[in-house]
Amino acid sequence: MDVMKLMMSDYTVETINDGLNEFNVEFHGPKESLYEGGVWKIHVELSEAYPYQSPSIGFANKIFHPNVDELSGFVCLDVINQSWSPMFDLINVFEVFLPQLLLYPNASDPLNGEAASLMMKDKKLYDQKVREYCERYAKKENITNSTADEDSDEEDMSEEKSGSSDVDDIASHADP
Repeated sequence: MDVMKLMMSDYTVETINDGLNEFNVEFHGPKESLYEGGVWKIHVELSEAYPYQSPSIGFANKIFHPNVDELSGFVCLDVINQSWSPMFDLINVFEVFLPQLLLYPNASDPLNGEAASLMMKDKKLYDQKVREYCERYAKKENITNSTADEDSDEEDMSEEKSGSSDVDDIASHADP
């Protein structure tokens, strides 16, 4: 029901494997923040225990933020990870929790040490780097292209698999 509510809201939701347990949501950076104008694809996974267990949330395209792991996109957000309550829903995640995360980064509990350090030591340079990441990775076309890139990566992998299976077939038929 939460997913359907999210789909009927203003958010663009793209289901994965035709299920409602894994999907991507288009998320726009909050107004009056360094992230304003940025657009991210947020990957959401719901466990069988949802809503009693928090959703798994991650940024699919890069973001420079102390509480987001740059490589995995995993979000370190206390409310989502430790303080989750079944009273919350997915709309809360996208309208309250993620905007607050971007508006009020917590450099004292980092997943991205470089961002946290830069934020504490040189706020001006930190702000500049956040804006550079937004310009480079958080545009609407990045979301569309990242889906195409993932599809082409999958095709490349399946081509590699079929190529290696041909080699395996040839090797298995070789004379002893």
